[in-house]
Amino acid sequence: MAPGFLVWCPFPDEEEARRVAGVLLDEGLIACANILPGIISLYVWNGERGEAREVGLLAKTNESLGQQTITRLGQLHSYQSPAIIGWKADEVGPATRDWLGSLTGTGLA
Repeated sequence: MAPGFLVWCPFPDEEEARRVAGVLLDEGLIACANILPGIISLYVWNGERGEAREVGLLAKTNESLGQQTITRLGQLHSYQSPAIIGWKADEVGPATRDWLGSLTGTGLA
C-alpha cells in the first residue's frame, strides 16, 4: 500500500493560502487543504530573530504527487523562500487512502 503525503506551509494571509490551495486543487495535485488562521511564527532568518502572524496550510495528497505538490506550491507562493515541509503518512485509513488515490486514478490500495 502506498502512503498518503502531507505538505505544510505558512502564508502571510488567508487570501493567499486560499488562492494557492485552490490552484493545487484545480490542478489535481491535492485532495484537501486545511487552512489554519491565527498562527504566530517565531523564527530566525538571515541571522536575525523575527515574529510574524501567519496562516498555515496543511495539504493532503498521495506520495506519488508529493514532490510535484511541493514544487508547485513554491512556484505559487509570494515568499522568496517559503518554508515548505512534506512527509509521508504511513498510516492512512482505508477510506482516506482510496480518496487520496483517486487523485491519480490508480488508487493506493
